[in-house]
Amino acid sequence: MLSRLGALLQEAVGAREPSIDLLEAFVEHWKGITHYYIESTDENTPAKRTDIPWRLKQMLDILVYEEKQQGAAGEAGPCLEYLLQHKILETLCTLGKAEYPPGMRQQVFQFFSKVLAQVQHPLLHYLNVHRPVQKLLRLGGTVPGSLTEKEEVQFTTVLCSKIQQDPALLTYILEGKKIIGKKTTSRESITLPKEAPSHKEAPDRESRLDGEPGAAQASNAQQPAETENPDGGIGESNLITSLIGLCKSKKSRVALKAQENLLLLVSVASQAAATYLVQSSPCCLAITEHLCQLYQSMPAFLDPADIAALEGISWRLPSAPSDEASFPGKEALAAFLGWFDYCDHLIMEAHTVVADALAKAVAEKLFVETLQPQLLHVCEQSILTSTALLTAMLRQLRSPILLREAVTFLLGTERQPEAPEDSPRTLCAHLIGHCDHLSDEISIVSLRLFEELLQKPHEWVIYSLILRNLEGRLYVARGSPEPENYEDTLDLEEDPYFTDGFLDSGFQPSSKPPPVPATNSDGKTAVTEIVNSFLCLVPEEAKTSAFLEETGYDTYVHDAYGLPYSLNLQVTSVLSRLALFPHPHIHEYLLDPYINLAPGCRSLFSVLVRVIGDLMQRIQRVPQFPGKLLLVRKQLMGQVPGEQLDHQTLLQGVVVLEEFCKELAAIAFVKFPPHGPHLNLSPPP
Repeated sequence: MLSRLGALLQEAVGAREPSIDLLEAFVEHWKGITHYYIESTDENTPAKRTDIPWRLKQMLDILVYEEKQQGAAGEAGPCLEYLLQHKILETLCTLGKAEYPPGMRQQVFQFFSKVLAQVQHPLLHYLNVHRPVQKLLRLGGTVPGSLTEKEEVQFTTVLCSKIQQDPALLTYILEGKKIIGKKTTSRESITLPKEAPSHKEAPDRESRLDGEPGAAQASNAQQPAETENPDGGIGESNLITSLIGLCKSKKSRVALKAQENLLLLVSVASQAAATYLVQSSPCCLAITEHLCQLYQSMPAFLDPADIAALEGISWRLPSAPSDEASFPGKEALAAFLGWFDYCDHLIMEAHTVVADALAKAVAEKLFVETLQPQLLHVCEQSILTSTALLTAMLRQLRSPILLREAVTFLLGTERQPEAPEDSPRTLCAHLIGHCDHLSDEISIVSLRLFEELLQKPHEWVIYSLILRNLEGRLYVARGSPEPENYEDTLDLEEDPYFTDGFLDSGFQPSSKPPPVPATNSDGKTAVTEIVNSFLCLVPEEAKTSAFLEETGYDTYVHDAYGLPYSLNLQVTSVLSRLALFPHPHIHEYLLDPYINLAPGCRSLFSVLVRVIGDLMQRIQRVPQFPGKLLLVRKQLMGQVPGEQLDHQTLLQGVVVLEEFCKELAAIAFVKFPPHGPHLNLSPPP
């Protein structure tokens, strides 16, 4: 029994010895670092050529090994206690700020990152860790191009990882306050005497930061700081501003990692943290200001064709796909569209509170304060560039919340029908006016903007632009009898198609439902009549589709995006998109040739009749019209080079109009019930 007892005592002594040796070694390495500053006289020797990096590595290894030896106890070991109680991290932060020896800041960032990442004990809850972390954040992320950007982004990545594991830490780190633990009147942790305990003496339990009763001497180090961080207020640099600063780095990997970290923070934020981010941090404002700065850094005038061609810009890959079609300002444009895409992605992933605030900030700072004055400017170049940029933003916009703000900015919130005498004119009215501008270029970019807007999944778009003006069916003649058959209205010498000269005529909404198309026994007569009405609008002598392999109207629309293309093609593209919307008033107004129009009203069919009549008069003066028309059709299809011909615009208009009428016939066949099989839209014999 005595022999067994002796063996157990010896084993206990052997198990205790390593922890004492670890503490002694840890203290010796720290003293070695401090002695360097006392003994060294060379201020130019880089830190990496001293023994400081090695000693910091040894201190880190000791902390990790000690924690493994502690097992599942969860208590801070003697070395960690010494690190906390002697404010080693604060001292290191001061040395890093002084950047002495040169490169010391880099070493400090690396040490902080590795300690926080590899030591599993919850360090950020200690004041003597939290405070130097805040100080170190203020050292980085403020100057783009810093030599320590790589180390800074690694440091913020570790912090964000800790926050992901415990989202409650976000508010704590942002505020500079403790949000957990018991209250105390002390604001600082209590440090032990400068002399370290002998390796033969076990550290007294009261010196540990375990928070248990009896740890009177050091318990304050684990208690919350109830006041603002004495080293800086809320408005100074913190984790958010550091990340945003790193997002501006010229090093793509650094910028991407910082953006991912910022995205992580806003997505894991709790209600309290999200509210703090919006109300008490520069998060939304800083993100939006950078967006506006990137907008202002672009050239004042960019070619709309260049803007339209620059597609596929993502925040994960903001640079242009290739330099084959480089143009002045391409890099700045790609940077702006990349950050706009990032803002859109942030809004999609963020907590609702943050998403709403950020979307409103983008709308106010970018849309209203920056873009709107350019959209309303009298300078044509300003209108062209700003409209094309807005179209590009709409094209890549995915967030429903930001889309809501963009739609409100462009279209307003008015629900009443538009009136010509509305004053002052809204932004939407100005943009619609630009669609019929003296400059064809402005008309084209404006129509393209509305075409992009019509593709967005927001019900207010089609309601504001179209439906609120069609709700009362004011375009239908009041009190006019409904025809028994469509054949009764085919005489074009009599209205309804030419009543738009009576612009001052008053009319009231009709209380009758939309007219029901007449049908025969198989239920398809009305549809056939409507389809044939559109197919027969263009006379046979002006049709060329039968001479070439049919490619469809979409071919022209697609190819047009790569050219400074014809205005009439963009007009028909927008009208086709409108006609596709599933609403009976839109179908009636755009696709029914036989509605009885009220005085002063025009329908799409009535306008087409007039346009075709005008075209047929003008083509009489074009020599060799059939051959030139066929050549222009081949040019539009990309089958022959785009040689400039006499009457080029007129000839293009005839070709596009033929395809547009076929497109409307196809849409009408699908939209008007009853639905039948796909109709062959070849010209009738």
